[in-house]
Amino acid sequence: MMEQIPAHMDGHAAAASAERERLSQLPPAELAAWQLQRLNRMLAAILPANQFYRKRLGQESLQLASLEELAGLPFTAKSDLNGSDHQHHLPVNLTWPVERYVRYHRTSGTLGQPLVVLDTAEDWAWWVATWQFVLDAAGIGAGDRCFLAFGFGPFIGFWSAFDAIVARGGLAIPSGGLSSRARIDLLQSSGATAIFCTPSYALHLGSVASEAGTDLARCGIQRIVVAGEPGGSVPATRQRIESLWQAKVTDHGGASEVGPWGVGDRRGRGLHVIESEFIAEFIAVDSGLPASDGELAELVLTSLGRWGAPVIRYRTGDLVRPRFAGHGDRKFVFLEGGVLGRADQMLVVRGVNVFPSALDQILHGFPEIVEYRATVWRDGQLDQLRIEVEDRLGRPERVEQELRLRLGLRTEVVSVPPGSLPRSEGKSRRFVDQR
Repeated sequence: MMEQIPAHMDGHAAAASAERERLSQLPPAELAAWQLQRLNRMLAAILPANQFYRKRLGQESLQLASLEELAGLPFTAKSDLNGSDHQHHLPVNLTWPVERYVRYHRTSGTLGQPLVVLDTAEDWAWWVATWQFVLDAAGIGAGDRCFLAFGFGPFIGFWSAFDAIVARGGLAIPSGGLSSRARIDLLQSSGATAIFCTPSYALHLGSVASEAGTDLARCGIQRIVVAGEPGGSVPATRQRIESLWQAKVTDHGGASEVGPWGVGDRRGRGLHVIESEFIAEFIAVDSGLPASDGELAELVLTSLGRWGAPVIRYRTGDLVRPRFAGHGDRKFVFLEGGVLGRADQMLVVRGVNVFPSALDQILHGFPEIVEYRATVWRDGQLDQLRIEVEDRLGRPERVEQELRLRLGLRTEVVSVPPGSLPRSEGKSRRFVDQR
């Protein structure tokens, strides 16, 4: 099914959108041939200049005869990229001299020491071009006024989205350094038609607006693009955001080290990997072997257009359930439910697997719960879970009952005062791991 191209796109933009749609509908054999060609072009360009991958692959020249040969190359983990020169903390996987790079960013640091990432002008143009898949899915065109609700600090956040909006001819509205209340005021006065933020911040702005007597449903926002955490593909969270704003949510998946790799389907059931720009592999959690259809797996990605700081077979740590055919609105591999959580955040509480996305789905099903925080710790060999909720009804026992019913798990749920749990414009701090 063709994406709906906004009527106000010019001819060049409409042709580019049609080409992205064509790529997303390629039959498997043609897609594999496209990926192999892109991969071999990248390998030819980065070897032997990239010392990290020259050593890692053990050769200065490499061309693959088929994508199956990719599985014979070593994985790359975030810990492999953490090495740096002690003076400037530069990434270890740079291909070119640092003078060629024009963008400096860092990871969010929510799971440890922030990792520096650099991009050349060519790499950044690839980021911007790949983001256009997301703007297509969201139906954003040159007439839209796009409000970007993040801090514009070194975290890569929506920096690439900002430039992608500009490249499309939309009006990009920054809001770094503003309070949430000030952002709502600017959102209204600027006539914004779309907002880009994390799912948790979209909900938080609802609370702030309510306190200020503002109805977000009357603010003129028609489209919401979310990223940075599970939520956009979690039905209860998605429905809550769309009801609050009376706007359509589009999910997005990306990583500073990898690029903007995922785009939500129109029905909000999950994410497609943008396979024209990334090769996706899936390592089954239970066996460590390639995952079968629908099996819980870790997402492994190879970026095809970021030659200045490439990642080959990068273990993202994201847990997903891949669907390989007949799902979603593209032929790109579909991740049912989006990113379910991270491998290092999955809990096994008395034999029950618990993911952050599962808690989101259950707790956001209670309209009286404004915010929550889940804390996990280890008692001997067992994981223990405690959930704090800002509950307008002050009845945590009904939440305990729902968790027991939906997860088969008895856990402690306690009410805390309204406004006492942390909020963030970036990735939420709802999950505290003390193990």
